Amino acid sequence: MSIYDCQPPMCLETIRKTLVSPAVADMPPERKPSAEINDEENLFVPPLNFSMVDYGIFRSGFPDTANFPFLKTLGLRSIMFVPIRKSPSLFRFLFSYVLCLIEVLKVMALIYCRYLCPEPYPEVNMQFLNANGIRLFQFGVEGSKEPFVNIPDDLVRHALEVLLDERNRPLLIHCKRGKHRTGCLVGCFRKWQNWCLASIFDEYLRFAADKARVSDQRFMELFDVSGIKPIPSQDYLKS
Repeated sequence: MSIYDCQPPMCLETIRKTLVSPAVADMPPERKPSAEINDEENLFVPPLNFSMVDYGIFRSGFPDTANFPFLKTLGLRSIMFVPIRKSPSLFRFLFSYVLCLIEVLKVMALIYCRYLCPEPYPEVNMQFLNANGIRLFQFGVEGSKEPFVNIPDDLVRHALEVLLDERNRPLLIHCKRGKHRTGCLVGCFRKWQNWCLASIFDEYLRFAADKARVSDQRFMELFDVSGIKPIPSQDYLKS
């Protein structure tokens, strides 16, 4: 039966099953979404730029409360957030410089926090994660028009190791819009999967569209994936 032949309720169910990863079928009963849902929860709204990347791996923009019912259907174990680390403005920099002459240690601690602490995850999102047993991984990227120009490779390698660890799946990768930071990380993952650069760039452009950045593509092209190995699943270790 074609999806176009379905009655509205069945059509919705077909779309929902298409969006949900096959990983849901293999989950233990306690992690599977409940079949008893009310009418309000029937309105599954995916986050901006939502897509399935691979088995148990998804990508999107920043999810809000309207997306929570949909995310519950994925049975997520982890969310990987790639935020922007906000650098001080020129005024703040000058003000900090003056304070530095007066109270060196105090100001050094302040500057350290501003540069190295990732932006806080919204409280309502944290409540959703805690209520559903979802672990949060944050990998902050300096805020600029070219976010991946000066990012250490070790940061991306660490993010990929988390991504490749099957114990963290199903996993959702997201940034603010699901375009640049998420696109670069997914591109590096595709490179690890031995995709050709043309296919990697094509996928990146489908999400970034007219906001695509040459620096992002160059970062993906030059990124070295050698030495990055996935952690075998428990089933593999038992076999």
